This record gives sequence, structure tokens and C-alpha cells, in this order.
Amino acid sequence: MTNPIVECIANYSDARRPEVVEAIAQAIREVPDVYLLDRHSDLDHNRTVLTFAGTPQGVEEAAFCSIAKAAELINLDVHQGEHPRIGATDVVPFVPISGVTMQDCVEIANRLGKRVGEELGIPVYLYEEAARRPDRQNLENIRRGEYENLKEAIATDPNRTPDYGPQRLGTAGATVVGARHPLIAFNVYLTTDDVSIAKKIARAVRHSTGGFRYVKGLGLLVEGRAQVSMNLTNYQATPVERVVEFIRREASRYAVAIHHTELVGLIPEDALVNAAVWHMQLDQFEPGQILERRLQAALKDGASNKAEDFLDALAGGSPAPGGGSAAAYSGAAGAALVAMVARLTIGKKKYAAVDELMRSVLERVEPLRASLTAAVAEDALAFEAVMAAFKLPKETPEQESARQAAIEAAILNAARVPLQVARQLVEVLELAEQVVQHGNLNAITDGGTGAELTRAAFNGANMNICINLSGLQDKDSVEQMMVELQDLRARAEKSIQNVRVIVSERGELTLV
Repeated sequence: MTNPIVECIANYSDARRPEVVEAIAQAIREVPDVYLLDRHSDLDHNRTVLTFAGTPQGVEEAAFCSIAKAAELINLDVHQGEHPRIGATDVVPFVPISGVTMQDCVEIANRLGKRVGEELGIPVYLYEEAARRPDRQNLENIRRGEYENLKEAIATDPNRTPDYGPQRLGTAGATVVGARHPLIAFNVYLTTDDVSIAKKIARAVRHSTGGFRYVKGLGLLVEGRAQVSMNLTNYQATPVERVVEFIRREASRYAVAIHHTELVGLIPEDALVNAAVWHMQLDQFEPGQILERRLQAALKDGASNKAEDFLDALAGGSPAPGGGSAAAYSGAAGAALVAMVARLTIGKKKYAAVDELMRSVLERVEPLRASLTAAVAEDALAFEAVMAAFKLPKETPEQESARQAAIEAAILNAARVPLQVARQLVEVLELAEQVVQHGNLNAITDGGTGAELTRAAFNGANMNICINLSGLQDKDSVEQMMVELQDLRARAEKSIQNVRVIVSERGELTLV
């Protein structure tokens, strides 16, 4: 089953005070099973977009905590910025990513809205798929008049009655919460400071005034340049590249051009692929030609990140995946245990003094885990390349020369892959030292197990490096890689010995 994942792209009305933005981001990071993916602050807009994702329960809680922190630190009575807003936390959309339906996100929006209204006393309006009224589906309708006008209208105009919370505004304003499909926030800067041109182009491009379906747009002055600020709510029906080219043509009518463009937050991979295909006229292009997608397919089909699939493939009798892939897999498991101990330490009062250290460990070990997981497939592909090189024809001297060059190159790469794995494994071991020394004592043997798995993985990578180096003719490369490997061995041995001593002493264990 696919793990349920929800994304939230929350907008906060502050960018000029980094300490405020960091406090809001920290409120999100402190929630378990939630990952802060992106942070984008615009000083002219005086607005920050934080993108985070994780389990539905975790993301819902993180959104609430961030709204509470923003309400504490942001006073809209003194806020100024180019972008329209009605709240300290202005808009909080939930997007289904995997194992979650749109209706699930609508329910999250309703639960959050009710809680924000009751516990924080902030009025909440529901929008997009969560809207209870047709006129509130579009965000611009709710935000019309901004905070200053809403202060009076919320108490006197029945059409401005919030869906949740009080019928009055405090200094945190109101918050718009909803559920929607993936959206691309995209800005186009022009080679002029005449904002009237940006406003005319925005009028031409946005759907509400006769432009593209699924495009919302504003003309603003940002960083001394006219900017067309847009939200593309369905990039498949209205591709971003088509919108950009339309703006380029419209700008030429006013004797200006596009200076540069700007992505706010994250963008689906398909949107970038579609833009590249369109501009490069790759009519015969297939998504499977993308290297990273091919690697993902290899992970899924031949050396899956599901334990049972990978172990079945490993036991299947074919040479790949083999020992190198198994070493990377074991190292990823070791890194996962280091991450586990760090998470079991973060947020615990007893370990408050090392909270920052554990967060640093977690930030370093998770990319290592991801890279080691990817190396499972990379090692198998490297070995297959060696086998393919040996199968090249050798009937003529030219063919034999080409075959030998291909073999040499393939073997060199087959040594480099486990060498890179070995580098990462040493980093994991050194992080394991930190979690067994400072982490949650109840999980000290988990950290120790992670270190032992990583050390075993290093031994396996070491063997694969040595066997590949023995087949190389390039002695300079061999010597260079062997010198580095010896240094890595020494670091690995030092770390594992330190871990064993720490586990024995701090855990009061007798290791045999």
C-alpha cells in the first residue's frame, strides 16, 4: 500500500523579518512525520511560502502550529506588502499527493478551520474544493478589499461571515483554508518599471478577464521591475510554457521583454519536462529517457526498495543485483536507524540540550539514506555495463581496441560507484557516533545496530572496489582510489570502535 501523503503550501504575511519566518518554519519542523520541503520569501510582497508534506495527521497538526505561531508574531495593522492578504497566515491549501483523495483534503481543511476558529479565535474561510459557497471557490473573491476592508465588512456584511470562528478580526486577520489540485506559482519580470504594463498583461493572461483558462494573474512592482504574478491551477490543461510565450508576445506590444522568470515554491516534474519537450521540439521524446526515471524504474523492477522484492532479486541467481547493491542496501538500513534515533530524541524535554544537534544529524543523514538507496540500482547498472562491454565484438583490431576501451571505462565506473558508497557510509558511521553518544538512551542499541550494519556495508563496498580496481589498466587511477580507500577504512574503523565503546559504557552493557 502507498503511504498516505498530503502537501501543504501555506502563505504567511511576512518576509522582511527572518527570525519570524524561521520561528514559523520551526513550528512545522517540530511536528513528527512532516518534512519542510521549500521556503520562499519575497521582500516586496512581504510574504513567505512554506511547502511541507507528510502524513495527513502530521501535516494538519503542522499547519495549525504554524498558524498559531504566525498569529503570535505577525500584526497586520503594521504589515505592508505588494501582495493582497487578509491574514497573518493568509492561505493554507492542502493537496493530495499519494494514498489520499481530494475529499480527504476537504475534511482536513474543515477540521483545521474549525480548530483555528475555536482555539485561536481567527476567522476562517473555506475555498477551492472545500468551499461551501460557489462565490468562495476563487481565492481572489475572499481576499477582495484585503485586511483593511474586511475588518469592518466581517461584522456588518452577511456575505463576509466566516465559515468558522468569530465574526470579528484581530491583528492576525483571517485565514483561508482549502483543498486543491497541484498549482504552479510563477512570476514573470519585465524589462521595465512601468507597472501599468504588467497590469495590462496580467489582464490579458488571466482567465477572469478573458485570458487562459486556469490562470490567475496580477500586475505588481517588485524589486524595481514590473512583474506579472501568476497562479496556474491546472498546468496540464494550460501549460506554463504556453503562458510564458504569450506574455513574451504581449510584452513586445509595449516595446519591453521578459527580463527573467521566477518559480515560487515547488513545481511538478512533468511541468518542466513538458516545457523542455515543447521548446526543444522533442517530438519522439519518451519520459523513460530521463536518467532519474530510469533509475527509479530499476529500483522498482530489479532492486526495489521494498525489502522482500529486493531480497528475492538478490537470491534469484543472476549476477545483478549483487554484493555491491547489498552493501548499499545495508548502508541505507544503517542510515535509517541513525535517523530513527535522532527522531526519538528530538522534542524530548530530557534531551533539550542536544535537540539542535539531533536536528543537524537528521538533516545530514536523510540525504545519505536516499543516496544509498539509489545506489542499490546504480551498482547493478554499473555491473551490467561491464558485462555489456565484455560482449562487444572483437573480430578486428579496431573492434578489439574499442572493446578494451569500453571495458576499462565500465570497470572504472564500477569501482567509482562503491567508492562513493564507501564515502557516504563513513559519514553515516560518524553520525552514528553522535546519536549513540548524545541520543535517546532507550534507543542506544538501535544506533549501535545502525553502526554495525553500516560497517558491514563498508566492508562489502571495500571488496567491490578492490575487485574492480584489480581489473583496471589505469594504474594512476588505481593508486589514487586506493589511497582514498585506505583513509576511509581508517575513519570507518575509528568510528565503529568508538560506537562500541560508547554503547558498552553509556548503555551499561557487556558486549560479547
